Amino acid sequence: MSILKTKELSKIGYTNDKARSLVINTISKNFKHHSKNQIIELLLNIKNTPENYVEDEHLGKIAETFMDKIKEVHFQSYQLLQESGMLKTYGSKEIEHGAKKQMELAMSLPVVTQGALMPDAHSGYGLPIGGVLATDNAVIPYAVGVDIGCRMALSIIDEGDSFFKRYSHQMKVALKELTHFGMEGSLDIQPEHDILDSPVFKETELLKKLHGKAFRQLGSSGSGNHFVEFGEIELYDNNTLGLPAKKYMALLTHSGSRGLGANVAMHYTKIAMDTCRLPKEAKSLAWLDMNTEAGQEYWLSMNLAGDYARACHDVIHSSLLKSLGLQALAKVENHHNFAWKDKLADGKEVIVHRKGATPAHQGELGIIPGSMATAAYLVMGKGVENALHSAAHGAGRAMSRQKAKNNTTASALKKMLATAGVTLIGGSVEENPSAYKDIERVMHAQKDLVEVHGKFFPKIVRMNRD
Repeated sequence: MSILKTKELSKIGYTNDKARSLVINTISKNFKHHSKNQIIELLLNIKNTPENYVEDEHLGKIAETFMDKIKEVHFQSYQLLQESGMLKTYGSKEIEHGAKKQMELAMSLPVVTQGALMPDAHSGYGLPIGGVLATDNAVIPYAVGVDIGCRMALSIIDEGDSFFKRYSHQMKVALKELTHFGMEGSLDIQPEHDILDSPVFKETELLKKLHGKAFRQLGSSGSGNHFVEFGEIELYDNNTLGLPAKKYMALLTHSGSRGLGANVAMHYTKIAMDTCRLPKEAKSLAWLDMNTEAGQEYWLSMNLAGDYARACHDVIHSSLLKSLGLQALAKVENHHNFAWKDKLADGKEVIVHRKGATPAHQGELGIIPGSMATAAYLVMGKGVENALHSAAHGAGRAMSRQKAKNNTTASALKKMLATAGVTLIGGSVEENPSAYKDIERVMHAQKDLVEVHGKFFPKIVRMNRD
């Protein structure tokens, strides 16, 4: 085969390095007794009619380089609507212009039927944080978000201020030893939970690959604004939990589905963007039709990520309370960054996306936090249809992380925490209280959406040190 050189291969149309390498190896092994002319004729035939050779034991791989190997991607292009569906904004004065523009863009998608913007809203990727979107038989991965099923969990404990005074050291040790924050890593002692035995992990190739990561990260928390904190909650008269109105010790956590959710989000966002072509400014809001295989796979994976986020909170709460010899009187949980099947006022079935928004159906409980040094609220939904049965998921950022870093010093943060009577383990100036909107103003802006049943104040806060 040495008599046929690379330059000669190029002359007959073998310009691809991979094809030339395959030719040299294949011909020298299996066609070394053929003449130069015979080889050239064979190679020309392969180039011109590769389909005739693709099944050949020796020549198939060469033939494949001349076939359109890329699977045909069936995509559809869509234009944005000039007139969009109904959008209701709460606390408009609290919301930056960029977030409003992002929401208006999302409302122009042809699959969207209704939307709402919560008072904690600020700009995000795709849908703004605080955006709620109802779609017709379609799910938008970027309207759910990357941290799928990010969750709040509150355990109420029958102890008071005296427990903090006597055992604050043990509480700090427990927070340091039994929690882990950040992108990677895991707890020192591997926890157990039924979620790892879920058969859903075997349903798709992606989920099979992610099982190991889910195993490693179980019971850990992310970076940014995720936290585990002990504090005091004051329950009001006639609270929905049926507990006496007084102050209780409480454990409050905020974290999501870790690497599992992030990988699911990225994988299906790419599929959505490949198959649903939108104008450039809206391309990240590409959707998956619920009748497609990808749509069903995403839905399955999203729900598993939500269950996994719950499992992480279960591990954190059970391990911390057990280590301190405590038991919960009641536990309240809710999540955001998720999509639910629901019905509109007219009975139409829709998919409701809540990216950084709390479900607030009539009688539904939730927790709306402020910051590391401000109050969180135990709330019950009022089921407002214009809000798509939703409420804010927190105070919402008033500054980007970079701006917060530039505008606040470590000593200024220390002073804020001292004033609020809060001990911080880890954390960073990026998450300082001034980086967030005033939680009291946010709660006032949504007084029609939720009823307050209790007020929580953080005392010992554990966060990631960015």
